[in-house]
Amino acid sequence: MNFSHIDSIALADVPVLSAEMLAATVISSVQAGQRVIALFGLPESQGVGLFCLLADDSTHTLSALRTQPLTAFDSMTPRCPQVHLFEREIFEQWRIRPEGHPWLKPVRFCPPQTGSAEDRPGPAQTSYYRVTGNEVHEVAVGPVHAGIIEPGHFRFQCYGENVMHLEIQLGFQHRDVERLILAGPAVRTLKIMECVAGDSTIAHTTAYCTLLERLTGVSVPERGRLLRRAALELERLANHTGDLGAIGGDTGFLPTASWNGRIRGDFLNMTATLCGNRFGRNLVCPGGTALDADTARCQDIVGRLRTAYRDVRGAVDTMLASHSVLARLSGTGCVSRQDAINLGLVGMAARACGVSRDARFAFPTDELATEGITLREERTGDVLARTLVRSREVDDSVQAVETALMRLAFAPSEKSCCTELPELPPNRCAVGLVEGWRGEVCHVGITDENGKFRAYKIVDPSFHNWMGLSMALRGEQISDFPLCNKSFNLSYCGHDL
Repeated sequence: MNFSHIDSIALADVPVLSAEMLAATVISSVQAGQRVIALFGLPESQGVGLFCLLADDSTHTLSALRTQPLTAFDSMTPRCPQVHLFEREIFEQWRIRPEGHPWLKPVRFCPPQTGSAEDRPGPAQTSYYRVTGNEVHEVAVGPVHAGIIEPGHFRFQCYGENVMHLEIQLGFQHRDVERLILAGPAVRTLKIMECVAGDSTIAHTTAYCTLLERLTGVSVPERGRLLRRAALELERLANHTGDLGAIGGDTGFLPTASWNGRIRGDFLNMTATLCGNRFGRNLVCPGGTALDADTARCQDIVGRLRTAYRDVRGAVDTMLASHSVLARLSGTGCVSRQDAINLGLVGMAARACGVSRDARFAFPTDELATEGITLREERTGDVLARTLVRSREVDDSVQAVETALMRLAFAPSEKSCCTELPELPPNRCAVGLVEGWRGEVCHVGITDENGKFRAYKIVDPSFHNWMGLSMALRGEQISDFPLCNKSFNLSYCGHDL
């Protein structure tokens, strides 16, 4: 069933296919240029079936498919690699086996929602891919790291200094977020959304609230839409600025590393001026924003924005003018365009490989989404490409924030939030798609006969992109890992949920 991303659909209108027909449809659709944005288990009265969402960026439409309850199906992964994690997750959560999956290992080490949990392993208690041979050795890193960062386990199969394969094992941050949302929405649900991935608070809360608004048919006032846009682009600015500085640090270019650490704080403080929290908590709410900003506050932020932009532009341009930095970034950590398409990479990581994939253009939340924004692409797929995409997106985000705040300063003095949302309609499905700073954030909500969530699926961009980091390390020196890792800067908790 094809539908617009801005609409909700009745669950009864979603065609029920056999597992074989669903697989054939998915594979043919992906070969035709569509992509899988969500694949998950949907509880029914007689068991659990599959529910799949496909996106067609060229036509700006979505397609929904589902099956009757089942216990096994033929894996699509050998012919459609971008579903490999979805299938492993379905087996882990529901014990529905994708027969023929090439590497059916745990995703998050969470107990299944059906059957016994006694046979489920703990974190990192699993088998790993091994390369054997003379002078081949394995390097294990983590899950506890030297810095104050989240836990993740990395296993490098090396021949000398060259990496033949990197296996990334996550799941240490699993909090069972999706199950906490079921039977909602409740008072706590919005607070949970703010904590899905702390550095993407605005992106996830906007996706969640957009989903509710599409289910209920509520329109967000202009002031609320302007505030959301300013906050989302400030979130992009803060994270791109910090990561550009960290890339400078990993190349030994310390001036930009030092400057950007301070400038990142300036952008975070602008978000705090909007809502009292540097990461954007307490700002976005269903129907708009919980807080407003008067003319004086908007003009104050715009002035600080221009100063911070001058500083970050100078710091990044200085780094990119260094021949030693360019030599270090160029040709390091390459991901081919075809691999990016096959794996379903999203966001900045995809655009650096020449894949035109940006939810602001393909699935805009409103007419403001692309105002002042250019789709930034590179072709080489290396660390330099990811750095250049970030650098150019900084320019766009500054212009977007300034435009939104200046319009807000002189917009009609109306509410930034609508009145309380009505109850959710029963047996309907809606999707919230937002281009966060890492890439596409996808939320899918399906209600039951009482208008409560019977299924809720969150797909953070990191869920798609961690395998991209593995591919970037193939054939590289193991010493390239910190630089490649920072050029992606993926979320552990966003993946682990």
